[in-house]
Amino acid sequence: MLRFLSRTFESVQSQTKLGFAAVLQSFLFSDSVSSGFIGRTVMEPKLYRPPPEVRGMTSLDKDAFTRTVTVPALQVPTGVLNKVVKSLKKSTLHCPGVHRVVPGSEEGSSFRLVLLDPHRVSSASSFSEAEAEALRSFGVSDELQQYDLKLTYDNLKTEEVLEAVLPQGQDVTSSFSRVGHIAHMNLRDHQLPYKNLIGQVIMDKNPGITCVVNKTNVIDSTYRNFKMEVLAGEENMVAKVKENGVTYEFDFSRVYWNPRLSTEHQRVVQLVKRGDAVFDVFAGVGPFAIPAARLGAKVLANDLNPESYRWLQHNCKLNKLESKVQTFNLDGRDFIRGPLRRELPALLKGESAVHVVMNLPALALEFLDAFRGLLQPEPTCDRNLPTVHCYGFSKHDDPEADVVQRASRSLGFPLENECSVHFVRNVAPNKDMMCVRFTVPKDVLYCSSQTKTEPSEEPAPKKPKCEDATNLT
Repeated sequence: MLRFLSRTFESVQSQTKLGFAAVLQSFLFSDSVSSGFIGRTVMEPKLYRPPPEVRGMTSLDKDAFTRTVTVPALQVPTGVLNKVVKSLKKSTLHCPGVHRVVPGSEEGSSFRLVLLDPHRVSSASSFSEAEAEALRSFGVSDELQQYDLKLTYDNLKTEEVLEAVLPQGQDVTSSFSRVGHIAHMNLRDHQLPYKNLIGQVIMDKNPGITCVVNKTNVIDSTYRNFKMEVLAGEENMVAKVKENGVTYEFDFSRVYWNPRLSTEHQRVVQLVKRGDAVFDVFAGVGPFAIPAARLGAKVLANDLNPESYRWLQHNCKLNKLESKVQTFNLDGRDFIRGPLRRELPALLKGESAVHVVMNLPALALEFLDAFRGLLQPEPTCDRNLPTVHCYGFSKHDDPEADVVQRASRSLGFPLENECSVHFVRNVAPNKDMMCVRFTVPKDVLYCSSQTKTEPSEEPAPKKPKCEDATNLT
């Protein structure tokens, strides 16, 4: 039940990213109730009805959405205008880009027209007792006038435009992930004929978005990037983002970045204390490694993707932490059996904690076998065993039990009752991202015979690199 509720809550959050404000303006929209969008409230009568000719439009024609509607208005002397607007705030018209106060019919007049919500006010008797009393006290007549209001494309929300254009009855998805100036969408098949129009609408309705892209395939399990196409705007894929107080720059088309993981990055980094050691096996562009270094941890960060490795180094310099982070361009298993193995014996004799972060959810659980027999037995080297934070996807009905079982199998040691599992997020229907946290058992770390394992699904890099970020240009 908890899993279902968390999925449902996240789904509503995602689908209504741009929709909550639309509730307040839903009277502007026209189509049938059955075509609805989550978070939309239908009110009758409808103020705005898009012209039928926009249905099926694939190239955006903004002028085609223009309509003139009639709304009630009050004539108010300019001397009491602000007081009247404040008193009638529940009855005035609230519409994106539309001024509630407009000039009167006569040029230079000392009166203004206050536009009213036709769903609340249809006659003088529609005003509440408090509103009617306010009008009397200000000497304002409650006689309603009619005002012809011109509504255009600019007055419509994203969902309202897309619901008017897409075939009636089809799902409308206006949600996206924002990465700097880039809006990243995952369009469904029925939306693809309208992809360029959708991209233009997203860009028009979201200030600061200058590029809209659509993912065209699944994430590559090796380098964690995906092919994308530009739907609208510039083709500049180098984004600049700020997460938890840290600035990152990267080529979004060549590396992995997910803004939905901001909370998870912060959760794990908050477990790190000054003087701790952090080994980031699949570091990407540094969302775990760089904040940990800012806290005063000793950080070794690795990524197989040469582009991620390059931007990881760049971000260390950008945040003035190049002397605090050692960077590596190795296969994850090679990083564990190389740099981590070399550093670990001395760290285990100390008092500070050792963290190993393994955020490659498609494969990370399989890499846990690299800890088997990692060190030679030394009686004095078991006081401070490393803590592993390993991520994995699960489509199982019981995802917690599933990831623990898979981690145990890879590690060669039963982790039941020896670990904790954190639900990170629901990434798709019936697919959860989980984090298993455990201390590497002595029996694993110091076992004398290693079980032969299958080769990593990560291809070996052509030119493995192991450098301090300090020495890079």
